[in-house]
Formats: sequence, C-alpha cells, structure tokens
Amino acid sequence: MTKKRKLANAELTRLNIEEFREAKKNPIILILDNVRSLNNIGSIFRTGDAFLIKKIYLCGITATPPHRDIHKTALGATETVKWEYAENSLEVIEKLKLEDIRVIAVEQAENSISLDDFLPEDQVTYAFIFGNEVRGVSQEAVNQSDQVLEIPQYGTKHSLNISVCTGIVLWDICSKILNNNIQ
Repeated sequence: MTKKRKLANAELTRLNIEEFREAKKNPIILILDNVRSLNNIGSIFRTGDAFLIKKIYLCGITATPPHRDIHKTALGATETVKWEYAENSLEVIEKLKLEDIRVIAVEQAENSISLDDFLPEDQVTYAFIFGNEVRGVSQEAVNQSDQVLEIPQYGTKHSLNISVCTGIVLWDICSKILNNNIQ
C-alpha cells in the first residue's frame, strides 16, 4: 500500500499576501448579485483566493468586509482578493461590458450553455454573475449578460448552494484556462 501522509501547512507552497497581490491573476471577475448569506460571501472570497481571480463585486444587499461572519469562512481572503461594493449590479455589468469584459450569468435559463460545453477564449476576461440564494441572478442581470452558463444537475433539487456553484465554476474555468495555456 502506498504511504499517504497528510501534508502540514508549512509544507504547502502558498503565496503570502504581497506575493498574491503581485501574482498574475486568472482573467475572472465575480459579481455577487444580492447574496444574503455572510458565510457564502466569505466562502466565495476564499475560493476566489484559491483560484487567483482578479476581483469580486459585492452588489445590492451583499454584505462587505470586515464582518466576523464573512471572516469566519474567508479565513483572510478578504485581505488578498480585490473587492468593491456597488449598490447596483446592472451598473457594474454595464461598466464591465464597456471595458470589453464578457459578462456571463450563472443561472438556469433558456438558451443557456452547459458548463461542460463552455470553452473560455484566450485573451478574454470573464465576469461571472452569481445570484441570491433564493431568487438566483435577477432577470434584469440575466437580460444584460452576454451569455448564460448552467451547471448540469441530475437530482431532485433545482439549485446548488451559491458557494458550491461558485467553486464548481471557478475550478472548471481555471482548469480549462490552464489546459489551453499548456497546449
């Protein structure tokens, strides 16, 4: 049997805060559209740090750091991942589109693209919109997006937790970006 020793934190190769700030980021921005759970917000920060994303926009009722419940799950990622609060997600979407950033709502919608089939393009920065835990991404934000991306689901539930959804999308997109750079 192969030895399987769990690595200690000191053995893991991780960036410090300054190295993270200087590191080349993946061309990904997140827009949180009225996310109500502070734990979900913190978890998304932590996942954003893990995948070296560019920025998170916290919109509408989405709470902002510093907050103890965000910190509980972010574990310091609010100090590494750039973020900005905006009252209106539609204004953020409009601003990003003017900067030639491709805006994609992650939602179940007509004419959505399955995450399995989505291939990120080289030299394109993407902004992914994730919505409220109950109502999802607002219809107005879906209307303004360039595309809609959907995660295939096979069970009885109609949705995933937003932090789980964000993790799946970021892992998938970053894996595809890294594979494109290798080829």
